[in-house]
Amino acid sequence: MGKLKIQGKELRAIGYPEGPVISIAMNVMEKNYKHHKKEEAMEILKSVLAAPVEYKNDAVLALIAEQLMPKETAEGAGISLNQTGIQFNVFGAEHIEQGAMHQMYMAAKLPVAVAGALMPDAHAGYGLPIGGVLATQDAVIPYGVGVDIGCRMCLSVFDIDPKELVQKEAFFTREIHEATLFGSGAQFKQASEHEVMDDKAFFELPLLKNLHGRAWKQLGTSGSGNHFVEFGVVDIAKKDEVLGIEAGVYLGLLSHSGSRALGANIANYYTKIAKQKRRLPGESNNLAWLRLDEEEGIEYWMAMNLAGEYASACHHIIHDKISKQLGRKPLKRVENHHNFAWKETWEGNEVIVHRKGATPAGKGILGIIPGSMTADGFIVKGKGETAAVNSASHGAGRLMSRTKAMQSITHAALKNELARHGVKLLGGGLDEAPFAYKDINLVMQSQKQLVDVVGKFTPKIVKMDGTAPKPWKKTKAEAEINGE
Repeated sequence: MGKLKIQGKELRAIGYPEGPVISIAMNVMEKNYKHHKKEEAMEILKSVLAAPVEYKNDAVLALIAEQLMPKETAEGAGISLNQTGIQFNVFGAEHIEQGAMHQMYMAAKLPVAVAGALMPDAHAGYGLPIGGVLATQDAVIPYGVGVDIGCRMCLSVFDIDPKELVQKEAFFTREIHEATLFGSGAQFKQASEHEVMDDKAFFELPLLKNLHGRAWKQLGTSGSGNHFVEFGVVDIAKKDEVLGIEAGVYLGLLSHSGSRALGANIANYYTKIAKQKRRLPGESNNLAWLRLDEEEGIEYWMAMNLAGEYASACHHIIHDKISKQLGRKPLKRVENHHNFAWKETWEGNEVIVHRKGATPAGKGILGIIPGSMTADGFIVKGKGETAAVNSASHGAGRLMSRTKAMQSITHAALKNELARHGVKLLGGGLDEAPFAYKDINLVMQSQKQLVDVVGKFTPKIVKMDGTAPKPWKKTKAEAEINGE
């Protein structure tokens, strides 16, 4: 059976209005219903056109339905930004683009802003910049958290000689391939069992109830963009009392991914509500917030925390599968997340700290800051630096956009760089090439006052999504999940 192809004139013929919905509907159907007969696909499209509101929470068809529903006018009163914003510190300013600086200055002018900081890997995002940290009073900003809610790093350290990565390369390659799935729509045919799927929030919130089935099939998948699972060498120069591993060289398993479609749907749904309740001027409208004493804010907080637990479960399933195959339990598992909001104490008061692409770095808190597919990553311990609102970078940060990377980096250059570092790449493309990222060593130098390095991770077998970036304009969710 050939792949589904739909033409714009066919959509217009069944009543689809002229505009973006035409191309969106074509892309959604050809990607997600590519093996359906055209007649079946057209019937689905007719149903969405007839009652778009019934599909507004559908994991796939919501993109089409949103374009067909009447545009809602904001119900809340207009809110002005403060003339002068709160003071915030910038780390590694020489490495940060102006777009990210502008977004942080705008966030600092929010009436609910209390404290902030910008990390050295920062670049522009939607609402709060990626690498931005913002503390607010009694308010949570969905786009201050981001679309890939609870995206995280997870490292398992095994008492195995890392020379085995070369001696048994085929074995380790197979285990990565079999442990997870990559790709934005990736789903398992057989869902994994995990207690997170029994969380009461899935059954109390209508939005989450409708997302439960797809979330279950995506449990343990890894997504696309800059997400990865990789084997490498863990080097511990000296024993740290918090990390608790003797000095030596070990085999490590490191993964990076988030809450998949579940988090993206939560972010977009509650951002829309926040914008209706609080109308902010111009591009600052992406910083609209929900109060934690109102129903929608309470719901978002519940959904956000569930998405964080779900993201963690995805990592644990991957690591447990591989641990079983290795026949070893890890000596230590280090895990930290970003794209989240925490209740913390600031100057004696409880505040909400948003870390969008920033690692928690409270005193004595462990975390992982990765480099690129060839660059070292670092196991770190937070120093609790208040100037950074107890935060650090979440990686090296992009030096160039995906489009620029695709245009300026050659396959030969990538192949040579991989060979130079002795890295085997499974999937991955030019958009994720090491040259597209900032120098992780410069980034780490810029945050010496924020974290202590207690270990190093050197990638050796790297698995990423091998799908080429989409040729059409990405949604905000896709762009941020991909690290753009």
